[in-house]
Amino acid sequence: MLDIKKITKESEFEGITRKEFIDFMFEHLDRFGDPWEEINKCLSYAFSDEKSEGGFALAAFHEGMLVGGLIMNRTGMANYIPGWVLVYVAVDATYRGKGFGRKIIEESFRHCDGDVKLHVEYDNPAKRLYERIGFTSKYAEMRYKKK
Repeated sequence: MLDIKKITKESEFEGITRKEFIDFMFEHLDRFGDPWEEINKCLSYAFSDEKSEGGFALAAFHEGMLVGGLIMNRTGMANYIPGWVLVYVAVDATYRGKGFGRKIIEESFRHCDGDVKLHVEYDNPAKRLYERIGFTSKYAEMRYKKK
C-alpha cells in the first residue's frame, strides 16, 4: 500500500520535515539529480503564491516510511507549452520495480489542470517508464550557455 500526500505549502509537511524531503530527493535522484540547493529552490517555487508560479510536491509513504517524492511546478505558459513541468521524481532504490514511480506520477496528474512536460536524459532508465505512462518526445532541447 502506498500513501501519497500532496504538499502545497510549508505547513503541510506531515511525518517529515522539508529538509528530510529534500535530503531524500537529493539522495534518490542519484546522478540524474541536481545540487541540494537547487532542489530546495524548486520546492520554494512550488510553494510560491506569485503570479505564474506555484505547484506542489508529493511525498509517498510505504508502511510509514518515505519511499518516493515528486515536485511539480507551473510553467506560467499554459497557452503555448504545457502548463506544468514535472521537475523531480524519485523512488528509493530498494522500492523500485514495484510500480511506486508510476503511481506517484499518475497521482500528480490528478492535481494538474493541464498538460505536463518533463526533461529526461536519454540514458536515464526512467525514460522507459515515462514513455509507458504516455509521455512522448516532441522536441530535442537545445541550450546556449553564456560564457
